[in-house]
Amino acid sequence: MPKIKLAENTVQQIKEVCAEFGNKEGELINVLHKVQNKLGYLPAEVQEVIARELKTSVAKVYGVVTFYSFFTMIPKGEFPISICMGTACYVRGAEQVLSEFKRQLKVEVGESTDDGKFSLNCLRCVGACGLAPVVMVGEKVFGRVAPTQVVNIIKEYREGCASENAKSA
Repeated sequence: MPKIKLAENTVQQIKEVCAEFGNKEGELINVLHKVQNKLGYLPAEVQEVIARELKTSVAKVYGVVTFYSFFTMIPKGEFPISICMGTACYVRGAEQVLSEFKRQLKVEVGESTDDGKFSLNCLRCVGACGLAPVVMVGEKVFGRVAPTQVVNIIKEYREGCASENAKSA
């Protein structure tokens, strides 16, 4: 992956988050959460700044980022789509729902669409087994999703974007 140059204001934001947690190595996970919430993801260049500010190794920061599935080094789409692959969802057809999202969006799990609107991921369990199979788009939960509903879920967000853009024009 090519190295990116971070904007000075981005570096400053990262430094401020680290300072907020006392620049303590023991606060690494808290720092990573807060920085990811601000920036959307944690590329290598961001991890390097965090390591420098917390006076720890880049390897340690990278190890934490890659160990916990919550953290991502890849930018998420504006509308992150997560398909639950827990036992109840899987048994009730989550794999077919996932296949249809992949087909409609033309992406694989872990990727984002070319326009940056959608990213596709799987999760283990959202605790809504009675609604299986479950799909989350951002924080919104869709229950009992059938493959035939996928196109309408995507359309809802694509059209929502279009109508929001029309309002702001």
